[in-house]
Amino acid sequence: DRIGGLLRYGIPEFKMEKRHIERRLDQMKAEGTRFRAGVNVGVDVSAEQLRADFDAVLLAGGATAGRDLPIPGRELAGIHQAMEYLPGSNRVQQGDLTEPPITAQGKQVVIIGGGDTGADCLGTAHRQGAASVTQLEILPCPPASRPGHQPWPTYPMIYRISSAHEEGGDRAYAVSTLEFLADGGGRVRALRVADADGFNPVPGTDRDLPCDLVLLAMGFTGAERPGLLADLGVEFDARGNVARDAQYATSVPGVFTAGDMGRGQSLIVWAIAEG
Repeated sequence: DRIGGLLRYGIPEFKMEKRHIERRLDQMKAEGTRFRAGVNVGVDVSAEQLRADFDAVLLAGGATAGRDLPIPGRELAGIHQAMEYLPGSNRVQQGDLTEPPITAQGKQVVIIGGGDTGADCLGTAHRQGAASVTQLEILPCPPASRPGHQPWPTYPMIYRISSAHEEGGDRAYAVSTLEFLADGGGRVRALRVADADGFNPVPGTDRDLPCDLVLLAMGFTGAERPGLLADLGVEFDARGNVARDAQYATSVPGVFTAGDMGRGQSLIVWAIAEG
């Protein structure tokens, strides 16, 4: 219904105000760009029609297939992918909804995943009035300073605190998730976890973490294949992204890809650069 993709519906208002998107869209419209929102490309407009009507097609639909957590109890109510949770809050901010479809208000929230998406969920849960928020990461806590094997200009894997973390909540590292536990009514009531040794749980360290809302923010596994991409017949790389060469060309002549759809989940600066 609006142009902007993850900038509009994934990133919360407190992290990036949507007026910045509107300003750029107004500029692009003035330059002659034509936008058509509310179109399910591949359904409302077929891949065949796109190829017939245009000389070139650029795929910039992002890497939106979320990584899941296939452990016992995953089917319980109250467990959601981050991108099922975040857009609702953004729609409230834009005036489309009065209440988000999924809210953290008064709930004990567990966020699984320690990256940027998890921090977005953390800040959103704070603003919705969560009773508590705990963010879990399976990897050990990174060091405070640049490791010797990651010299400049390598991007160092160090301990970072985002603005959302400064607002509160608990962070736990080296945690392995074992099982979601039910409350008797089909909803999640707790997450059974253990200390992690690499990706393996440490025997004898099991414990239950109470929760009634779980948000999965473990990254993405590439582009959504059914529909447009399957109909176009583009090839994919080993990471699940649309394969491309140095000129952004896919395996199909006249079809190109840029942004997360071609490079995998990354930062806005890469989308800007490739744009």
